[in-house]
Amino acid sequence: MKYELIATATFGIEAVVKRELQNLGFKIVKSEDGKITYTGDERAIVRSNLWLRSADRVLLKMGEFRAVTFEELFQQIKGIRWENLIPADGKFTVTGTSVKSVLHSVPACQSIGKKAIVERLKEYYGLETFPETGAEYTVKITILKDNVTVTVDTSGAGLHKRGYRVMDVAAPIKETLAAAMVQLSFWKPGRYLMDPCCGSGTIPIEAAMIGRNIAPGLGRKFACEGWDIIPQSVWKEERKAAFDAIDYDADVRIFASDVEPKAVEAARENAAEAGVDDCIVFKRMNMSHIEAREPSGIIITNPPYGERIGGDGQKDRIYAVYRKFFRENPDWSLFMITTDRDVEEKIFGREADRRRKLYNGRLEVCYYQFHGKKPSGNNG
Repeated sequence: MKYELIATATFGIEAVVKRELQNLGFKIVKSEDGKITYTGDERAIVRSNLWLRSADRVLLKMGEFRAVTFEELFQQIKGIRWENLIPADGKFTVTGTSVKSVLHSVPACQSIGKKAIVERLKEYYGLETFPETGAEYTVKITILKDNVTVTVDTSGAGLHKRGYRVMDVAAPIKETLAAAMVQLSFWKPGRYLMDPCCGSGTIPIEAAMIGRNIAPGLGRKFACEGWDIIPQSVWKEERKAAFDAIDYDADVRIFASDVEPKAVEAARENAAEAGVDDCIVFKRMNMSHIEAREPSGIIITNPPYGERIGGDGQKDRIYAVYRKFFRENPDWSLFMITTDRDVEEKIFGREADRRRKLYNGRLEVCYYQFHGKKPSGNNG
């Protein structure tokens, strides 16, 4: 059966998620701020959850309509064929958001949505009460300018929860954002990659998983695994295909360091859990000691910034290290995310080759991309 699906994304990386979906072979219906709508069958739901690196969630779209009264909202939601998805023992909750709409009370919309689904299922199954002991279905009612979109979350926990983060540090970057940073750099195996401020190792780990073609969702479970509409055989087939697709022979060479011993310990543990510890060298080191281990390469990093950096003095020291490094190594490229606005002048004395506004949690940041000279056979 064909479904309309929505991959949600953090603002600024919709194009990355769209490209991922296209590479998976899915037909894109439309791309909007924060979401990409596409079509696919039951297998597409499984494959999307297993393989999407930069998306936040995969939603199953159940309906879309306009409503300015609670009665309209009730009747439209009741008119959806919920029995095709939710079994008699299904456990379902209703969440919601409302922006610039007549129906602005989210609790009221949630209550009406729940009542409409219950009434539909009561008529279909001939039951007055439901045990709700089965698989979980999280329904979301999103109202924007009186336009209502009704979806069901197939992912459960956000897709950034890969399952490999066994040790953590303060303010880690989300795995989905780290994966987007790597993909936007167009780094590929065969090129040396370095992160001098690796924290708990998220950027190098995500890069290694990309380099080895490891599906990011292989180590976790999803809400829709218990759904009747997806045969268990499909999950087994897709997981086997994902395991078979891993390229253990890929030329992945990554160096990651941090000044904090606990961060390096966490990074090593996380990389081992992700199955990529053999292609990343971790070292406890002050970034002032970074050196080019190869004639050309790429630095992708999320250095301390804002309140976490410890003042302008420390920031200036970090920039001075980079300024010296890239003056001595013009074939190297830098891809850095930060809230600071003086990166271009203080490191390179020129504008970045590319800039992209992104969000790291709730912080608005800029992803600066400085391309080194292009050695023969390399890009970026």
